[in-house]
Amino acid sequence: MEPTIAKKGPYAVDVETGKNYHWCACGRSQNQPFCDGSHKETGFTPVAFAPTETGKAFLCGCKHSNNKPFCDGTHAKLE
Repeated sequence: MEPTIAKKGPYAVDVETGKNYHWCACGRSQNQPFCDGSHKETGFTPVAFAPTETGKAFLCGCKHSNNKPFCDGTHAKLE
């Protein structure tokens, strides 16, 4: 099963050191780029991460990055 492409580009979000985040891997969340539990029964699980720096993070919107949860430019190669 392929993830749903939520956005063909990154989500620029503010993150804080010391907090834990859960990035949506299935593309179905209504709270993009973060998980809202919509992955149930899809076979996908969210990716947990804790940033090492406070500031902007560019999280993958296409759900096909090879560096999940971060954008690696893969969206530019999708049709």
